[in-house]
Parts: sequence; structure tokens; C-alpha cells
Amino acid sequence: MTAELQTELQTEVDRRRNFAIISHPDAGKTTLTEKLLLYGGAIHQAGSVKARRTQRHATSDWMEMEQQRGISITSTVLQFEYGGAQVNLLDTPGHQDFGEDTYRTLAAADNAVMLEDAAKGLEPQTRKLFEVCQMRSIPIFTFINKMDRPSRDPLELLDEIEKELGLTTYPVTWPIGAGDRFKGVFDRRHRKIHLFERSAHGSKQAEDTVIDLGDPRIEDLLESDLYYQFKDELEILEELGADLDLEQVHAGKMTPVFFGSAMTNFGVQLFLDAFLEYALKPGSRRSTREEISPTYEEFTGFVFKLQANMDPKHRDRIAFVRVCSGKFEKDMTVNHARTGKTVRLSRPQKLFAQDRESIEEAYPGDVIGLNNPGVFAIGDTIYTGKKLEYEGIPCFSPELFAYLRNVNPSKFKQFHKGVSELREEGAVQIMYSVDESKRDPILAAVGQLQFEVVQFRMQNEYGVETRLEPLPFSVARWVAGGWEALEKAGRLFNTVAVKDSWDRPVLLFRNEWNVQQLQEDVPDLELRKIAPVVSGQEPI
Repeated sequence: MTAELQTELQTEVDRRRNFAIISHPDAGKTTLTEKLLLYGGAIHQAGSVKARRTQRHATSDWMEMEQQRGISITSTVLQFEYGGAQVNLLDTPGHQDFGEDTYRTLAAADNAVMLEDAAKGLEPQTRKLFEVCQMRSIPIFTFINKMDRPSRDPLELLDEIEKELGLTTYPVTWPIGAGDRFKGVFDRRHRKIHLFERSAHGSKQAEDTVIDLGDPRIEDLLESDLYYQFKDELEILEELGADLDLEQVHAGKMTPVFFGSAMTNFGVQLFLDAFLEYALKPGSRRSTREEISPTYEEFTGFVFKLQANMDPKHRDRIAFVRVCSGKFEKDMTVNHARTGKTVRLSRPQKLFAQDRESIEEAYPGDVIGLNNPGVFAIGDTIYTGKKLEYEGIPCFSPELFAYLRNVNPSKFKQFHKGVSELREEGAVQIMYSVDESKRDPILAAVGQLQFEVVQFRMQNEYGVETRLEPLPFSVARWVAGGWEALEKAGRLFNTVAVKDSWDRPVLLFRNEWNVQQLQEDVPDLELRKIAPVVSGQEPI
């Protein structure tokens, strides 16, 4: 590698920060995303990202939202420059039924921002997604939102994170007041108090008054009870709280905590400034060869998401590729690890919600959109130089199952194409009966909304009317050791065997009790909640 390319790669990697936001629905993720874009200069007025506010609508609004390209379609990459850094914000679907999409996006993230509602604290979806971050030891930054509404005690919220998630907390900012008395935050990095002024719906950057902690003016600007309460809480933090340890943060064991209100922009810029300083830069990734450094001279990347029909006029299919090493250049020819073919990467795009713009180059930490004429599958590795493959992306245990029936047999081709493309995209997991006479696919989903979306898209994008026939199962487990292990176990009760898209055996159960019963009866049969990771093999 030339010294010039080495320097260029190192400079660009040092400039990049990449993160995904994880949260329970309605914690304010869409609002926080918009405000980060506002401060990053990517939009000039919050609320202007197309069709994004609709993410907060109720489930019943889904069809309208889908037509407007709402929840799952605008889950994309939002890239902006801020403070000399290139920030890649990996946006994820807000609804819990699309957790699988979020799992895949986290595979491409270097950091995660855990968003909490100050009134509700930790919620089920946040806990689930936290577990995925922990599996990958991703640094987690916590933003406690909606401090401008009635909220729980901040110390209580920290205690909950420490006890339930096992994370050490370090508050970087601390709130002064709450609800309609939320006046601002104290920035522990610079020992300064930021008092905010509200703007209309937070559509513009918040104006704030910045004063030193010991400034005598503070008593004129703050009501005395708020000031003394803040001083007492700060004293507790300083005496009993942990010190900031970036090694622990980067190992996913300590979480820097920020307080604010995304709706009114209170505390958003302070979070962004500290995040850029503390966050992990793009790092090395495990491959079949060795750990690949981002400054490795050859280009490598992996596909973590596919999206069909983002542009309804062109019926296109976009592959989202995380750049892992080297320099990406438009029209470069790469090797496709799974198929062994070479692929020319023409028309690469930078994605911003629905908007696209052509790009000439990209660096580790960036995400690029590539046209996908059926070449790519989720988890695929592309590379130049010596062959390597990155770890695949696992499937998680679905909870709802149903046969998808084709109402009109004359549309068999369209039905097959729709099922195949939606499976490729990861919109839903597809399984099949081991009984060859039952050819209809079994949809396996995390939530009911996934079923509705599949039916809606089959009708709207492929012209096929379908009918769902629910199956009475709520738990899936993959069989470690494959078909051989299953045959060796002999006859099994209270379970049905099916095969997934990679032709691996999956056992379906009515409930967890049946799973436990089977494991007691056949202790040698090893079952897994997460599917074995597959590289180098295309699903059937």
C-alpha cells in the first residue's frame, strides 16, 4: 500500500463516527433523529424529513404509512458532517414488530444510542435490543428524553440501568428541574450550566445561556429550590458515582448518560459534542482470514440490509453495504464471496431517507446503497484482494407463524417472486413444512404487523392476493447438529419440525413449557434461540 493511501485511510477512519439508535416505540427516536440532523446541518428545520413523523402513528395507521413510505422503508442511513466528523446515523424502524431489522442494522453499527423516556425508564423493546448490543460488545450511550414532561427521579433512572442491565453509568450531563420546570442541564465535561430557551416546537436550534458553576448570576436565573436540589444531586454524583473510563465505555460495560428533551432541543447539541469525543471509531472486524483493520489496503464490506421497491416507479432493489476496510470507488469491480463471481459496483448511492445522490468514494464506517438485481443476500461479503468472509447475521426466534396461501393459482410466478424477494430482504422469515405435499411457505414473524406488511406488499407490489392461515405456535428453536441430531433424538412430542430457508431443522412449539418438557425428555438434543450464522451459502 502506498504511504499516501495509508494516510488517506487513517485520516478518513479517524473522522468517522457511526451509530444506531435503539429504543422502545414512542420514546422519541424519530424526534431525536431529526434534531441530530438539524444540528448536523443536514436539514434546516426539524420535521422536514419526509414522512418520518408518521412513525409515531398507531398500528392502525400502518397501511397509510406504508403507502407513504413510512416505518420500515425510511429505516436507512442518514449521513452528515458535524464538528469536522463524518457521522453515519443508522436509522432503525420504530415499531417493535420490526426488531429483526434493527438486529441487522446493529451488525453494521460501531456504537449504539439507547433512548429512554424519562417517565417510563427501561421498556421491553429497549431491553431486547440492549441484549443484541451486549452480544457484540457495542459501546452504548444513553439519552434520557422528555425531561420537559413529568418524569421519574434521575438518580432512580440511573439505578435502574445499573441494576437491570448491569451497566455502570456516568452522567455526562445532569438535568436542572423536570417537567414544566426543566430549565437546562449541567455539562460535567466543561463544568458549565446550560439554561435553555424554548423555541416553537423545537424546529430551530435551541438558544442557551452558558454560565460557570460558581457564577453568582445563577441565583438570579434559577429558582432557589431548583438550584439547591441540583447542587445536592451533583454532590451525590461526585462523591458516590463512578469516574468516566473510556475503555469500559468502548467495551460496552459503562454507559455515558445524557439528559434532555429532543422535542425542545434541550441537551441535544451537548450530547452530539460529547458523543463525537467518546464514541468508538470504525474498528477491526472478524473474518474467515483474520481480524481485518479498517486501514487494510483492500476494499471489503458486507450487506446488512436489503430493501425492495424503495422507488415505486422503478421497482428497484437496494443493498445496504457497510464499508469495513479500504477505499470504495465508483465502478470498482469486487469479488462476491458466496458465489465466487465478480461484480461491478456501478451507480453507488449515498442514502438520506428516500433521497439519494451518487457518490464517487466511501471509507470504513460509511454505508453505501447498491442496486441489487438479485445478486446480494443479507450477510454477503464483497472484497478485493485475497478471499475473506465476514461473520453472517443471525436470525432471531420468531413468535408468530402462519401459512401464506396464494388465492389465485394463475399468479404462481408472481407469488413465488414476491415471497422470494421479501425473504431476501428479511421482511419476514420463511419456513417450509417437511411434508413435500405442503408447498406453501410458512411466514415466521416477530410481530403481527410483519404479516400485514407482507400481505400488503404482495398485493401492492406484486399484484398477488394472499390469505393467511395461522399456526398454533409461539416458539421456534433451531436444532444444533442439524437433521442428523434430530433423527438421532427419535420421536418427539408436542412439537412440529419444519425447515428454514437454509434447509436447517427448526422445531415449533406452542409455548415455553413445551420446550422445557422436550429438553427434560431428550437432554442430549441441543436447541438454540438464535439460528446458526451462515456464510457462503444462499438460502433455498
